[in-house]
Amino acid sequence: MRRLFRPILALVLALALAGLGSSPALAGPHLETAIFAGGCFWSMQHDLAPIPGVVDTQVGYTGGRVSHPTYQQVSSETTGHLEAVKVTFDPAKLTYAQLVEHYWRRIDPTDGGGAFCDRGASYHSAIFVNSPEQRRIAEASRTALTNGRFKGHMVTEIRDAVTFWPAEDYHQHYADKNPGYYNRYRIGCGKDARLQAIWGADAMR
Repeated sequence: MRRLFRPILALVLALALAGLGSSPALAGPHLETAIFAGGCFWSMQHDLAPIPGVVDTQVGYTGGRVSHPTYQQVSSETTGHLEAVKVTFDPAKLTYAQLVEHYWRRIDPTDGGGAFCDRGASYHSAIFVNSPEQRRIAEASRTALTNGRFKGHMVTEIRDAVTFWPAEDYHQHYADKNPGYYNRYRIGCGKDARLQAIWGADAMR
């Protein structure tokens, strides 16, 4: 019995180790992140989250000099932070270059004073890049628009990513939690009308 037990035990251990090697968690997709600022982060999250290949979105603050900023601090325009969205995406389904093109068509990259009805530095547009490759792609995309559709009027900055501070819970997916208020805000802010004016049929594509 002892002689039979040892081979059986070895087989069980081998199968267990093989199972660990094929764990779904280890075999899952390789995800990447991107950070975009484009005005009110409620609207940016609302517009970026449904894009096929986007896995998760989180609104927050970045680019400034204050640690753990609050919404009140950022909106006072004293922190240097911008309202932004961190996008987690699956590059097998959505490339970073494609995501940048989606981003452009959801903002007004010629507005240096804010975004739509929201005015102030915290609403400026910017792409925060996580790597040299992201910078190369973002700069090439901006250059193409600067030399083409917008004829040198692009003001959106491309900046190195720094600490991203998540916003308060009530701001996360605000449009989904408060659809009535959000829809009234969006209509009153004139975002869709402005996007249609500058992007035409390409708006929100």
